[in-house]
Order: sequence, then structure tokens, then C-alpha cells
Amino acid sequence: MAKQVIRQKKKAGRSGGGENSIPFTKKNYLLFTAGIFVILVGFLTLSRGSITLAPILLVAGYCVLIPLAIALK
Repeated sequence: MAKQVIRQKKKAGRSGGGENSIPFTKKNYLLFTAGIFVILVGFLTLSRGSITLAPILLVAGYCVLIPLAIALK
């Protein structure tokens, strides 16, 4: 019995999937990619002189999409 418990603990330690890990799904990666894309488009529009669209895109990327990608399970 004790050997089984030790084996299970070793397997859990090797897989890296403990209580503190965050399991990302396909939805998380898509949101994160969308956030990076929106941020890049925001910097591109900022470099072209847009002072209204660029901040909206940057705030949407940094403050909405990236945190949403991290927080959603």
C-alpha cells in the first residue's frame, strides 16, 4: 500500500500538474493570441498617428484580453 502511494506521488511530481499549476486550454491560448494581435495592431496604429483608436486597442489588449486569457478556466 505504501509503495503505491509513493509511486503516485512521484508520478504527480514529474508531470508538473500540481495544485498550483494553471491548466490552459485551447480557448486560453486563442484569447492570449488575440490579445497579442490587438496589442500589435494598437502599436501599429499608434505609430501611424492615430490618437483615438490606438489607446482603445492597447487598453483592450492589455486590460481585457490578456487577463481574460489568464483568468478563464
